[in-house]
Amino acid sequence: MSTTPTSKARLATLYFLHGAALSMWFVPLTTVLDAHGLGPIKPLAFACSAVAAFVSPLIFGALADRRVAPVRVLRGLAVATGLTMAVASAAIHWRAPAWLVLALIQLHALCSAPTFSLSTTVILAGVQDSRREFGPIRALATLGWMTGCWVVSALKADASAMSGFAGAGVWMLLAGFTFCLPAVDLPPPVSRLSWAQRLGLDALGLLRHHDHRVVYLMVALFAVPIAAFYPYTPPHLRDLGLTRTSAWMTLGQVTEVLAMLLLAHLFARWRLKWIFTGGLVFGVARFALCALNDRPWILAGVTLHGASFTLVIITAQIYLDARVDPAWRARAQALMTLLTSGAGYLVGYLGNGWWFAVNTRGGVTHWPLFWGGLTAVMGLVLVYFVAAYRGVGSGFLRTPGSTAGAGAEALKKPTAASANLAPYRR
Repeated sequence: MSTTPTSKARLATLYFLHGAALSMWFVPLTTVLDAHGLGPIKPLAFACSAVAAFVSPLIFGALADRRVAPVRVLRGLAVATGLTMAVASAAIHWRAPAWLVLALIQLHALCSAPTFSLSTTVILAGVQDSRREFGPIRALATLGWMTGCWVVSALKADASAMSGFAGAGVWMLLAGFTFCLPAVDLPPPVSRLSWAQRLGLDALGLLRHHDHRVVYLMVALFAVPIAAFYPYTPPHLRDLGLTRTSAWMTLGQVTEVLAMLLLAHLFARWRLKWIFTGGLVFGVARFALCALNDRPWILAGVTLHGASFTLVIITAQIYLDARVDPAWRARAQALMTLLTSGAGYLVGYLGNGWWFAVNTRGGVTHWPLFWGGLTAVMGLVLVYFVAAYRGVGSGFLRTPGSTAGAGAEALKKPTAASANLAPYRR
């Protein structure tokens, strides 16, 4: 059974708007902060999203699994994200003190951090066959991301707080569009919940399963080097004489879209292990090309970013949707957000900021050494995953407990989506 064209169009539009809203903030943020004399706080500004990912995704994921429909949670957070983005952009524009700008960016991040995993939950719940249908729908988020970047550059707002105001407007549009989305059914209410369940901490039980643990840890480690992509690729492009950096950065989304459109073909012919491995190999190649420190090579590295991201992160989202009990769907995606956008990006933003400072003297950055170090880190992630992932299964899905919070692990018969992944467990 396939999802109806109307439902697909609505779900794809949700991802398109979400991608555009996110890119209009994250992609130009480095240049905007530099232009307003806030360059020294860049690592901390990007780390705000990582700090937020430790707190809000699991809480709102648990809320969306048990208390309030995910669409309603997403709608409220979209409004809050738009408002806080506008206020933070105003503070940057009016050159408020750095501490106040950081505080407002952190507030914005707390509202924004859970939103993408919630959109993913709504979309995965709305498709009949995630293995075949999710990739093309997810490609619209990438097209939205590219469109947001093009709009920023077209407005000549790459270094202006106007990019944030425009992004805030898209968030409000997204909030309004949620009224067109189908509702996601909630599981039967649970009368008594522990504080761990209310905060979503029971999702950590998913890590007891070996393959789940390896996938979660791999994507968290993968996030550490890729956290350098948006803060440090634009200044490297400028050093090489390339302006309108927001537009140049969309080269990565070209291969991202292509990879998403090919996902169904890859799932039908490759084991999951080799899809993940291919993404990690592209990640190593991406940083190695940037380390060559020349225009054609860095543009080639930027282009490979999308294929690497898709084959690792999007495959992980589909893996979780297929292998985890639907009653845990929002928390499983939220835990991935915590480990990638939280732990991985926090270590990445702060560690890469330190590594950038080590390789910068007198305002000149030794780019080959900077990117070469990240190439080595990505290579270690590749070695870990290939050695640790088993890819075996007995036809059952392991969940960390029942929705009532039972302590023992429960076994659940596979869903139609998980049955499609059965050949890739060996």
